[in-house]
Amino acid sequence: MSDPIVPSDFPSRTRIVFGPGRIDELGSLAREWSARRALLVTDPTLTRLGHAERARAALTGAGIEVVVFDAVRENPDSDDVDACLAVAREANVDTLVGLGGGSSLDTAKGCNFLLTNGGRMADYWGRDKATRPMLPMIAVPTTAGTGSECQSFALIADASTHAKMACGDTKAAPRIALLDPVLTLTQPRHVTADTGVDTLTHALEAAVTTARTASSSALARHAFTLAITNLPLVLDQPNDLEARGRMQLAAAYAGLAIEGSMLGAAHSAANPLTAHHGVVHGRAVGLTIAPVIRHNAGAPAVAALYAELALAAGLARADAQPPRAVHALLDALDRLLEHAGQPRSLPAAGVERPDVPALAAEAARQWTARFNPRPVSEDDFARFYRSLASAGPT
Repeated sequence: MSDPIVPSDFPSRTRIVFGPGRIDELGSLAREWSARRALLVTDPTLTRLGHAERARAALTGAGIEVVVFDAVRENPDSDDVDACLAVAREANVDTLVGLGGGSSLDTAKGCNFLLTNGGRMADYWGRDKATRPMLPMIAVPTTAGTGSECQSFALIADASTHAKMACGDTKAAPRIALLDPVLTLTQPRHVTADTGVDTLTHALEAAVTTARTASSSALARHAFTLAITNLPLVLDQPNDLEARGRMQLAAAYAGLAIEGSMLGAAHSAANPLTAHHGVVHGRAVGLTIAPVIRHNAGAPAVAALYAELALAAGLARADAQPPRAVHALLDALDRLLEHAGQPRSLPAAGVERPDVPALAAEAARQWTARFNPRPVSEDDFARFYRSLASAGPT
């Protein structure tokens, strides 16, 4: 089944600069946007590894003053954004540079919202609520996972309620995504696995949502093929720079696909596990994606879309009927999750006694559920969680 040719608007807001060693061009790229005072947003680990210093040196070498905020935490909340904002205001910056995983990039985007438009993060929950221009931002990912470097959304938790707020605005998209695979070589294996699985699930969901377009579907298929082929390579051969680079491109392409397609029920089911049980996002979506695929494949038209993914990645024969192709897709995904050491049940992920009704109710309220290609109810989410609660730990 091919996507119908329908009118769409898929602007490319983010320039992608890719290649080993290109972090050294950060200063010249920032100067293209007339940068004079930049805020470098990163985390303590990247400061310790020396990546922040390399980025700072590239900026100062181009005559740009740099202030560093390196207190980013995983799954940032509104308090983290407020702390970053205080530093940005004090330094009177005109450019933002996010260096790190999705947490650093989202914190930088959140800071940009408040620095330029005022208010609180909750004011921007939703889409296109910023009324004033935003500062230029360069995103420098050091993982291959979230695709935040190519997205106009910042995912920020409310510090009081822990609700995940997706704050999106076209003005928030980074002007440049600088992809240097050398920066990903220092990732521990579990981070490579978690972020790589995140990329896979982004591609799997973006390829089938009700909001998909021909362009976003093509990007998602390409991202899926790159990820399912190269993630095993970087897990087994962590210094394979070419495979690392292909994973970075997979993450970026999946991020671009999300801009057109949004996401689905796997992310809706995963977010409460992260918010209330501390399950790392990549592991949470790795848990929830298979039950969602099985649910969605109950609709023949959606099964055909999954079959296209399996065919594009060489997982199924060209003459395979959709049910057999979907089975091949799920089998390949199962083997990869096993290879990556991902938990295969809620107990294995540290969720020993899940409150299934509460989780299901929250999952059903998540914004991505409305884009799922097959309607999904609170009862469906409860069924997903129960299947994961009863599965044997891995």
